[in-house]
This record gives sequence, structure tokens and C-alpha cells, in this order.
Amino acid sequence: MNHEISTILQRQQHRVRYSESVEIGSVIFSLSGVAFILADTQDLLRTREESFFKRIQKFINIHRNSFLVLSAALHGPEEWNVMFRIQRRFLGSNLRIIPVHNTAETVKLMLTIAKITSKPRADDIRNQVAMTKAQIVENSPVWKMLQEYQLRCN
Repeated sequence: MNHEISTILQRQQHRVRYSESVEIGSVIFSLSGVAFILADTQDLLRTREESFFKRIQKFINIHRNSFLVLSAALHGPEEWNVMFRIQRRFLGSNLRIIPVHNTAETVKLMLTIAKITSKPRADDIRNQVAMTKAQIVENSPVWKMLQEYQLRCN
């Protein structure tokens, strides 16, 4: 799966780094500062859990904005149990876990997250949220009632 993903990203000319020194299967989007570690749930079911947890811990110690992308053709009870154990182990850390089904879904997910976390886009989103909040407050019946009350008191 990693080879397919790197091929797709290179074809689309995205600037990413692959870091075997950090962790095998990690993809880093330098412009947005987001890092992904890719794992196949079936491989996790066959390997020792603690060695995988050490890999994840090393990864999240290095990358502040980190995602674990867990791939499985079908997310059945065993796969959800693996995800639950990972979530429980890394609760409170900066790791976000995302289940995916295939390579296309993985690439789409990674590009979407990288895009919305890149500096100019993240600033745009923050501004849009602030404007939306202001409009909601401004158009709120409670806000209007408080303004009317203030006018009556003055």
C-alpha cells in the first residue's frame, strides 16, 4: 500500500517526505507540518502489539501533528478492537487515528488534511469560523433581546 500511495502522490506532484529514519511507512507533508504513519490492521493482528506501540510513540514524539491511518478492507470486530486498544494506549496524546479501506481513500484523506492544515488555508478557515460565529451571535434572538433591554435601561 505504501508504494502505491507514494506513486500516486508523486504523479500528482505533491511535496512530501518519506522518512524511514523516523518510522517505516511515514509520510510527511512539509508545507502543512502534518505527518501520517500508515499501518495495515491485518499486519497489526499478526505482530506484537508492544513493538508497534513503540513505533507509534517514537512517531508522535517527533511529529506534533500526527495521524495513524489504519487500513483494512473491512473494519470488523477484530479491526475495531485493534483501534480501540491503540486509542486507549495513546489517549491524551496528539495522535489521531483514522480508519480507511483502500489506497484511493487514504490518498484523498491525506491530501484533504494536508490542505486544510496548511498555513494559508488554516488561516482562511479560522477567519470563516470567526465570521460565522459573529453572524450567529448577531442574529441570535437572545442577543437582540439583550440589546433591546440595554436600550431600555439607558
